[in-house]
Amino acid sequence: MQRSPDPPRQRGLPAAPHPQRQADPDQVRSLPHPHELAALGAVLCLYRAHAGSELDGWSQALRVSSARELDSDGLCESLQFFDRDGDCCWRLYLLPDTDFLAWERLLAGLPAQARPEPGLGIRERLWRRVARHLGGPVWRANVLRFHAPPAGPGFAEQSLLAASLPRLSACGADVARRIVQREGVACGGLIDECCCRQAANRTTLAQGQDDAARAVGSNTRTWA
Repeated sequence: MQRSPDPPRQRGLPAAPHPQRQADPDQVRSLPHPHELAALGAVLCLYRAHAGSELDGWSQALRVSSARELDSDGLCESLQFFDRDGDCCWRLYLLPDTDFLAWERLLAGLPAQARPEPGLGIRERLWRRVARHLGGPVWRANVLRFHAPPAGPGFAEQSLLAASLPRLSACGADVARRIVQREGVACGGLIDECCCRQAANRTTLAQGQDDAARAVGSNTRTWA
């Protein structure tokens, strides 16, 4: 059997420049577009208390990855957003009220976090509680529905993300409450007041207003 001849070598071609640093695999996927977040429906949002409003973490985020954790309550899925220092600054959790198909479409293009070693979740939750008492980063929680309203004329490169308080099912409120308790996050009783919130929402809807009229905040960032 004859050996195939080696391909001819190309001469005189400049060598490709050596990259100064390897690309972070978590940065392969850019941040979701506000329209992708708006399609999710109701989600549980965890944000840093010192950041201000629920949407400030979105403006600080540079990359995002998906996370899945299995515990005694079942599978917990989330989106983890990281700032320029590599610290997690924003987290969104899947709820029974979330649009599952929109969630799956979004996760399909995201890098997944490395699976934690057994027992790491318990130690991490204990450390978060200790850090909270020692003055470390404090997290807060709220259930939100995102909106992507137009930024207006003259702001073509700006992308606006707004949020409102959605109507939440009893099952969704129960799942959100368990996540908040498991993560040791202060929610200020917002989730426990779900029934009161739904009653207020029904009254507002009867007056012809939608969820966007009850916005809790908005944020704008440059979109490439």
